Amino acid sequence: MTKIPRALTIAGSDSGGGAGIQADLKTFSALGVFGMSALTALTAQNTVGVHGVVELDPAFVSAQIHAVVTDIGVDALKTGMLANAAMISQVARDIVALGIGENLVVDPVMVAKSGDALLRQDAIDTLIRELFPLALVVTPNLHEASALIGTGVTRSDAMREAARRIHDFGPRYVLVKGGHLEGSPMDLLFDGKNFREYTNERYDTPHTHGTGCTFASAIAAGLARGLALEESVAQAKEYITGAIREGLPLGRGHGPVHHFYELYSLAGWYFR
Repeated sequence: MTKIPRALTIAGSDSGGGAGIQADLKTFSALGVFGMSALTALTAQNTVGVHGVVELDPAFVSAQIHAVVTDIGVDALKTGMLANAAMISQVARDIVALGIGENLVVDPVMVAKSGDALLRQDAIDTLIRELFPLALVVTPNLHEASALIGTGVTRSDAMREAARRIHDFGPRYVLVKGGHLEGSPMDLLFDGKNFREYTNERYDTPHTHGTGCTFASAIAAGLARGLALEESVAQAKEYITGAIREGLPLGRGHGPVHHFYELYSLAGWYFR
C-alpha cells in the first residue's frame, strides 16, 4: 500500500479562513498531503484585522500533539503562531520527546497582515533559544528578520547578513522571504555556507492574506512527500506565486490567497 504523506501544523486559528491553521490545512490538501493540527490560539480575525485572541493552555496543546503523533504519525511539522513563551517551551519539549524535528519548518509568526501582534515581545528570546535550534528551516519575512536581529532588513544585501545572523541561532537552514522588497520577489535560502535565490513574478494585488503561513506549509508538504529542502522550497515558491496571482477578492481588507487555484482551474470555476 502506498504511504500517505502526513504533516502536522501547530498554530493559531484564523476565523476568516485565510491564514493560520485554516491556510495550513488547505495547503497540505492542495499539495497531496494529509494534514493534522494542534491549535495554540483562537483568533477573531477577518481580512481587516485581528479583533480578539484567546491563547490555549500549553498542556492542552501538548495533548493535541501527542494524540496525533502517537497514533497517525508525522512526516513533516510546521509551527506558526505560538503566542507566548510557555507555549513555545512546551512545543519544543514535545518535538524533542516525540522525535519529530527532522523535518521541522518554523514560521516565526509575529505580526498579522493587518499589523496586529501575534507573538508577545518576551517570547521572542524563547523562540530563538528553544525552537530555532530544532528547526530544519526558519522562514522569516523581512519584518520578522528585522525583529529577530534587532536591525532593519529592507534590501537584498541586508537579507544575506540577516540570514547569517539567524543561522547562528541554530537552525540548519534559513529562508529569508523578500516579498516586501521592490521589484521581483526574491527569497534567500542559506545553509550556513551557500546562498540560493528563488525568484518569481510579482503580482499587484491586495489579496495576499495568508502568504507566510501558506508558503511555510507548502515547504512542509514537500518535505512530507520526501522532497529535499531545496526542492521543497522551489515547489512552494511556485505554489504560493500561483495562489497570490489568483487571490480571492473577499472582504474589505486583504483578501486571502487562493489555495485551490489549480483545482478550480481544472473544474472551470472562476471567481474574479
